[in-house]
Amino acid sequence: MSGNPLSSFRPHQRAFSRRDFLRLGAGTAAFSLAGVEALNASVYESVDRLCREWPDQDSPDGVFWEALREHYLFEDGLVMMNNGTVGPMPEPVFNTLMSFFHLQCTAPCEFYNTFGTRREEVRAKVARFVGADPGEIVLTRNTTEGLNFVANGLDLEPGDEVLMSDQEHPGGINPWRLKAARYGITVREVPIGVPPRSVDEIVDAFESAITPKTKVIMVSQTVYITGLIAPVKELAEMAHRHGVLLLADSAHGPGMLKLNLRDSGVDFWAGSPYKWMGAPCGAGILYVRREVQDRLWPTIASSGWDTAQDARRFETMGQRADPLIFALGEAVDFQARVGRERIQRRIQTLATHLKEGLTEIPGVRVHTSMDPYLSSGLTAFSAEGVDPEVVENYLRERYNLEVRTIGNEERGTRGVRVSTHVFVFQEHVDMVLEGLRAVMA
Repeated sequence: MSGNPLSSFRPHQRAFSRRDFLRLGAGTAAFSLAGVEALNASVYESVDRLCREWPDQDSPDGVFWEALREHYLFEDGLVMMNNGTVGPMPEPVFNTLMSFFHLQCTAPCEFYNTFGTRREEVRAKVARFVGADPGEIVLTRNTTEGLNFVANGLDLEPGDEVLMSDQEHPGGINPWRLKAARYGITVREVPIGVPPRSVDEIVDAFESAITPKTKVIMVSQTVYITGLIAPVKELAEMAHRHGVLLLADSAHGPGMLKLNLRDSGVDFWAGSPYKWMGAPCGAGILYVRREVQDRLWPTIASSGWDTAQDARRFETMGQRADPLIFALGEAVDFQARVGRERIQRRIQTLATHLKEGLTEIPGVRVHTSMDPYLSSGLTAFSAEGVDPEVVENYLRERYNLEVRTIGNEERGTRGVRVSTHVFVFQEHVDMVLEGLRAVMA
């Protein structure tokens, strides 16, 4: 890929790289709050100018996206197309994370003086970002923790049922398996297509599985195996008609999808903003709809579990790594400056280019729906007669391009999964297609 042609839109000062940080040492003033605010202001000035100059550039390539990529700290030549595991932090997020850890080293009293207020500011930002009220947001460490809070916190009787799809992540399956072992509830799987043909196919499959004992439906909004975007709004409407709660695992949703949780109708929702949103690992989000908060017990208890009047009662966890939370707030700011709609359109455009290219290769089966309502930035596929690891290794060795293998043979989901985020380009998608053709030749 060529260098950034828009040199005038580069920030005046680049953020410190990992090498710079190690060279200068943690004691340097480089990561003072004032210094980092200046660095971040330079980045945001660049992004704002880009947005003004190219307000409508949504294509997968072009000056806007070339310049935006410069605000990520990739090693030279790395093509990151495995955002579904851990994604990169853009410059302002990295800067903010380091500055607050530096502050902890130099002025730990600030944990008592100002960090509580800053945490609430982040909660409000996150709530706006996902379409919720601040009193419905719990700041967790990851999706798994949020899912466990729900499974542990609901009162269920022996024989009560939890339904989930047959494509769930271990972080969603095992909290309910544990509850079944301890309390005698029943966990049942609902098969869904790879890919499903329609929204109705998914909703009908769950509705037909409901019995008088069904209390909860647990489903991935973003299915990590196949890239399916489950129709959680339609599932919530159906579940509520039967008096059933809906829990959504959206580990990949923050930063990939434009979310409005109140409008979706989900009762509980958990996400990991360090995949697509650019937050650091250790920052997670749990949404608990206000109307069902009195049905959920806290899993961890300290001061406030019995007095807080909203979802904050589920967050009495003792001392936290607050710099992770403040960096989460910076990730919200970065995405907001670029534009949530613009990000989602670009992700979809790149994914569509990939899926269309895959369908033209004989012997390739696409596991992800072609319907943009049922898919987004994760695309999974398999190639007849080719081990997915062969594809993964070839792409890494030939192009320094990272994807991952996924799924299992028994369920027909074994394949390769590709992420198409804003910092990759159509030429990178073409590398995946070219590499696949090469290993299938």
